[in-house]
Amino acid sequence: MAEPAGRGAEPVLEVRDLHKHYPLTRGVLLRKQVGAVRAVDGVDLGLAAGETLGIVGESGCGKSTLARLLVHLERPTSGTILYRGEDVTRLSGRALKAVRRNIQMVFQDPYTSLNPRMTVGDIVGEPYEIHPEVAPKGDRRRKVQELLDVVGLNPEYIHRYPHQFSGGQRQRIGIARGLALRPEIIVADEPVSALDVSVQAQVVNLLEKLQSEFGLSYVFIAHDLSIVRHISDRVGVMYLGRIVETGRDAEIYDHPTHPYTQALLSAVPVPDPEARGHRERILLTGDVPSPANIPSGCRFRTRCWKARDTCAEEVPALAVPAAFRGEDSPAAHDSACHFAEEKHVVPAEDGPGAPVG
Repeated sequence: MAEPAGRGAEPVLEVRDLHKHYPLTRGVLLRKQVGAVRAVDGVDLGLAAGETLGIVGESGCGKSTLARLLVHLERPTSGTILYRGEDVTRLSGRALKAVRRNIQMVFQDPYTSLNPRMTVGDIVGEPYEIHPEVAPKGDRRRKVQELLDVVGLNPEYIHRYPHQFSGGQRQRIGIARGLALRPEIIVADEPVSALDVSVQAQVVNLLEKLQSEFGLSYVFIAHDLSIVRHISDRVGVMYLGRIVETGRDAEIYDHPTHPYTQALLSAVPVPDPEARGHRERILLTGDVPSPANIPSGCRFRTRCWKARDTCAEEVPALAVPAAFRGEDSPAAHDSACHFAEEKHVVPAEDGPGAPVG
């Protein structure tokens, strides 16, 4: 596995204090801003060359907005996105176009992300129309066929249309399109969530094969924790627009320190019937707060069994808990919780609570 960015590896992509707020307005003729939806609200992360960074969290936590910001489909309200040390949020024109060539995206829904009026050859070859320097016109058919072969499709399918393919095949077409410009980074926004379970593993295995073959770096966004663990080197857990815990996959999955991460992992199905009774199920109370009305202090405190007065007054920093600093411990990873090092009794599904952490 690649050395995680921030622990000795130079990041190929780095995000610093990234925000994306959507204004809420009132009025018909005189529109007045009365608030904002804080979809992404202070995200910091780094991605090393050849690494896969998994981003997990509930629906509505800002994962897809973060993906669109990384590929510059949307401009941030504030913050910086550094590609090899250059702030891409300040770029425009040819300079931005050159960066976009190196950061491509695979979209969530293979049924809506492909133009039904275009053939597969036109879809996969479209990036060459925008970046003609990558492939001369006379060479594009061959390159498109090579890409189809690379993702496991028949090269002779270039004249077919998206409706003639299954969901898994359509996602392979989307992956081929993302590979056309030979990018360094691919942002995959829930690339298997719309697929049958039997097909998901095939697509994940394909992504791993392509990463090894082309030296790609992935930002892999998903809500399926088991898939993220399988493919990721590091994991970032997102809640209400912020990363609340981040570390190597084993650190997050085997030694979670943030109560939100602990609750998420407790909900993952356990295939072994004998093991199910030995793990405590954490049931969170209350609903996820609105991103237009985020709680003061720690944004998870309204659903957290560890919450105290401090949690309402101070925003916890994303840092290694004080009790684990300087230790060679799997718990010594960044967590945005005032009491991350403490083991508390949690509300359980059946019977009394049990210590977690």
